[in-house]
Amino acid sequence: MPDMVSFTPQLLGRTEKALNAILDRLLADSGVTEPQWVALSIAVAGGESFGRDQLTGLVAGALKVADDEAYAHIAALVGHGFLASEGEEVVVTEEGRAFRSSIGVTTGEIAERLWGDLPAEDLDATVRVLSTALSRADEELARH
Repeated sequence: MPDMVSFTPQLLGRTEKALNAILDRLLADSGVTEPQWVALSIAVAGGESFGRDQLTGLVAGALKVADDEAYAHIAALVGHGFLASEGEEVVVTEEGRAFRSSIGVTTGEIAERLWGDLPAEDLDATVRVLSTALSRADEELARH
């Protein structure tokens, strides 16, 4: 077991950076960025199709960015062939679903290696703590 460190913003940041570095390596050959991956994941999870503004809003909220930046990620996914834009509607293509599934399987395997052996009670406590921290961070962002 690694040396324990204090629960600090630095610990959260280092963990997020390490996880993003893993994801970036998985995405490297595709040209898809981490924010685009988030956008694709939202679109795939949402089902068949979205209104463009609806998907843009969901992506902006998840990434904590302005709508124009969120839409740029959606447009890039259209360029990759993972999403298709039909008027005001955005749909996930078969290529997009297959790509999301392939990378998702790999990230699931990695997640299992990272925390699959940890006690369920510890994971439940982690979910509670991180959910509370995320909610408070969202409130803080709304104030500024």
